[in-house]
Amino acid sequence: MSRTALRICPLCEATCGLTLTIEEGRVTRARGDRDDVFSQGFICPKGAALPAVDGDPDRLRTPLVRVDGELREATWEEAFDAVAAGIRPVVERYGPHSVGVVLGNPNVHTMAGALYPPLLIAGLGTRSLFTASTVDQMPKHVSSGLLFGDATAIPVPDLDHTDHLLLIGANPLESNGSLCTAPDFPGRLKALKARGGTLTVIDPRRTRTARLADRHIAVRPGTDALLLAATAYTLFDEHLVDPGALTPHLQGLDELRDALRDFTPESVAEACDVDADTIRTLARELAAAPTAAVYGRIGSCTVPHGTLASWLVDVLNILTGNLDRPGGALFPQAATDKTPRPAGPGRGFALGRWHSRVSRHPEAKGELPLSALAEEIDTVTDVGEPVRALVVVAANPVLSAPDGNGLDKALDSLDFMVSVDPYLNETSRHAHVVLPPPPPAQSPHHDFAFNSLAIRNQVRYTRPAVPLEPGRMAETEILARLILAATGMHGADPAAVDAMVIDQTLGKAVEDPNSPVHGRDPKELAALLTGDNGPERRLDMMLRLGPYGDGFGVRPDGLSLEKLLDHPHGIDLGPLRPRLPQPLKTRSGKVELLPGPIAADLPRLRAALDERADGFVLVGRRHLRSNNSWLHNVPALTGGSNRCTLHLHPDDAARLGVVDGQPVRITGAGGAVTAPAEVTDAVRRGVVSLPHGWGHDRPGTRMRHAAGDPGANVNQLLDGSLLDPLSGNAVLNGVPVEVAPLAAEKAERLEALT
Repeated sequence: MSRTALRICPLCEATCGLTLTIEEGRVTRARGDRDDVFSQGFICPKGAALPAVDGDPDRLRTPLVRVDGELREATWEEAFDAVAAGIRPVVERYGPHSVGVVLGNPNVHTMAGALYPPLLIAGLGTRSLFTASTVDQMPKHVSSGLLFGDATAIPVPDLDHTDHLLLIGANPLESNGSLCTAPDFPGRLKALKARGGTLTVIDPRRTRTARLADRHIAVRPGTDALLLAATAYTLFDEHLVDPGALTPHLQGLDELRDALRDFTPESVAEACDVDADTIRTLARELAAAPTAAVYGRIGSCTVPHGTLASWLVDVLNILTGNLDRPGGALFPQAATDKTPRPAGPGRGFALGRWHSRVSRHPEAKGELPLSALAEEIDTVTDVGEPVRALVVVAANPVLSAPDGNGLDKALDSLDFMVSVDPYLNETSRHAHVVLPPPPPAQSPHHDFAFNSLAIRNQVRYTRPAVPLEPGRMAETEILARLILAATGMHGADPAAVDAMVIDQTLGKAVEDPNSPVHGRDPKELAALLTGDNGPERRLDMMLRLGPYGDGFGVRPDGLSLEKLLDHPHGIDLGPLRPRLPQPLKTRSGKVELLPGPIAADLPRLRAALDERADGFVLVGRRHLRSNNSWLHNVPALTGGSNRCTLHLHPDDAARLGVVDGQPVRITGAGGAVTAPAEVTDAVRRGVVSLPHGWGHDRPGTRMRHAAGDPGANVNQLLDGSLLDPLSGNAVLNGVPVEVAPLAAEKAERLEALT
């Protein structure tokens, strides 16, 4: 007998609804849920492969504990005993900052990953926090914090209504979108063109998205901020600035104009390799469009001026009057957002409240650069203690951070390490304890983070499609027990973690005059919560206190978990709407167009006008059937176009004497890797491209399919010294490298060795 069950896909940011076929307790098929209020049946190859992801035989099924140097299967009780015995002595002897926490990309794709890591960090009291954000999107958080006073207030393009979309460093036909949650991003771009809209793509590669565009500008890698600054300059210079209804909410418009005076199209043209007329046309088309939206992503974040580029994306939306406007870029409102407060000045956003010990990198959004993790472990200084214990949740920084070889060695020197991971991978193989979460079908799902970035307000929740297998533990319970073990409460009931959060949240809510439950009894409110377990009760609480909630009976038509469960395909909450000034939390209560840290970093951008890279520069790339390093063990998601090859322009290949498929050696500041050349005019001359997430060739892992086709770790070409100074984000694009063909006999020797 087979049955079907609904599940929100956790494999990328599009959050598509799936209908799963279940046979004998196993997921055998996944197809798009046509009744899903958001995705309406769309599915990509990753979603279709969910049964293979779910049933991967290499997924760990029981905890592992290191005994006499070897990882051995253990009971859950033994595993958490080992965690408590490993972490608490480090905290007690060396202090809380000696315990580091590393959070990976999959955390934002699970309900547990959203609810529990903040409690772990707060419970430990550590400032040694490192996440995937600083190899991805931290510049956008920092620019939003400085502009709007809130690092999570990220406006997204109104894809379904805009007349003109400008994408920079984004390839949503491969990535399905990022920091912009939009099922069927490709279909929405085609719809934009079908209704007569314009699509412009700025990218050094002719990506699938660029091939769809009306105009593709092949900018020189790393010069994104210069190009955007010249576009903003042109708006001022040609009197095209028209903020419209935004004007009362802006501070610093004249100062911004003065700050951009050096970035004329003529001055940046040579550095960007984009002629001045093209830049002026770009500005004129943005200003002339009935509505327009500028959207930048990882390609414009992972560059030397990533925060400035992210800031300028929003500056262009503001100067053309397209911020907080239908058809422009708007602020989403998730159902689990906090109760909206009245508009007015806030606390603002601060950078550098503390610094890393070794290189003195400033924190950003409470995080230190992932690139600095190795030196924070293995370098002794006069300032503080090194990181001696590490809690790694759904992260593989040996592959995802610069200089994996250096981090690999540093992890071996730790006193203790615990990994929450379904695989024994390049990072978790160093752990003293590995705690494996269950497969996606055995877990509930609600998108806390991605609904705050969605192009349409909606809310969905799916309970586990398949019951937990015997011997499995829910990821929510794993993280709750980990919190207890790491914070000196080992052995307590894990339900106490959720109960504590509920008590604290309701206690604050009843004291907040803006809350719908102001003045009520928190115990009475807690008794009204529904749900089968603590995580569901927390979700119910957040929904009821949120912007669409029932306020615990105050608004009978409002949201609650019970109402959401009555709508298994989700509830549509309507299109994005203008929200300013309510989202602003700056000290002025306005959009601060030229924040101090931005102004202080502009001289560095001016210096880039005279910088030229000799030789090749490296950029990364995304594959549709991949998500960083954690899907390479699924045969259905590797092979075909998803291969680890070095894209090389035909003219460059001819100059080097390289033919298609020939192994080449790529050398950077952090080391050298070997990959087969793929000769293609999809990259511009002087640019080479290697995808990220590969390099599965280290011993001691248990990912058989990935190890069979390991690829090369692009991040090993980086030594970790190149960072965007404002955000601490790693510079992964526009990096100088050398490329040389391998002689046939040398290639054969390397192949034999590997």
